[in-house]
Amino acid sequence: MMKRILPPTYFMIGSILAPLFHYLFPFIIIIKSAYRFFAIVPVVFGIVLNIWADDLLKKYNTTVKPNEKPTKLVSSGAFRISRHPMYLGMATVLFGESIFLGSLSSFIVPVLFAVLMKTKFIPKEEASMMKAFGNEYCMYKKEVKRWI
Repeated sequence: MMKRILPPTYFMIGSILAPLFHYLFPFIIIIKSAYRFFAIVPVVFGIVLNIWADDLLKKYNTTVKPNEKPTKLVSSGAFRISRHPMYLGMATVLFGESIFLGSLSSFIVPVLFAVLMKTKFIPKEEASMMKAFGNEYCMYKKEVKRWI
C-alpha cells in the first residue's frame, strides 16, 4: 500500500521550492530588500497559528491527520478564525518566505500550496467532518470561513 503524502510534507517541499524558484528564476523582484523584514509578521503568525491549532486538537484528543476520522468538532481558539487554521498557517509561512525572498517567482509556491490544499485535502476533510458531525458542522461552516 502506498503511503499518502500529508500536508506538512507539501509544506516542506514548498519551503525548499520557493528559494529554488527565486534563485533559478529571479526575473522580477517585486519587494525591495529594505522591506523584506516585514516577512517576519506572516512567518510568526503562521507558526503561532499552527502550534495553537495543533495544541487544541491534542487537547480535545482528536486527530490532526486529514485521512483519519475526527472524534471531536473543535470550534474554539484558532478554529474560530479559520476552519483550516493549520493550512492557513502553513500558507502564511510560505507567503512570508516569499516576501523575504522578494521575487515574483517565489510567490508561485504559497499560491500552489493553497490550491493544492483546497483541491486535494479540504474537500475530503469537510466531507469527513460532515459525516461525523452533521448539522453541528453545518452550523460551524456558516459561522467560520474556510480560510479566514
